[in-house]
Amino acid sequence: MEGGRITKVVALVVVMLVVLDGAKAVTLCNVTEDGLTACRPSVTQPNPVAPSPECCDAVSGADFKCLCSYKNSFMLPSFGIDPDLALALPAKCNLPSPSEC
Repeated sequence: MEGGRITKVVALVVVMLVVLDGAKAVTLCNVTEDGLTACRPSVTQPNPVAPSPECCDAVSGADFKCLCSYKNSFMLPSFGIDPDLALALPAKCNLPSPSEC
């Protein structure tokens, strides 16, 4: 299912955001720290917001194959990231789904 792959990719982006929180000038899977930070408000509870243009830009430039390697990580919930919200980012950004995840 295409939507499922997109969701997994977004979750990976979010994991990267949390892992890199506080790091300087770091790029992971073609997503900069700024891009990861831009997506954080869209994937955390209790009041997630619609993804910003900056977040969508970050997701659109991501190396999805790289990000997919993090799809089953336990890190998302441990950093306060809602996996369902993270997985919904590509669709909310009107992005095509990655070829495989």
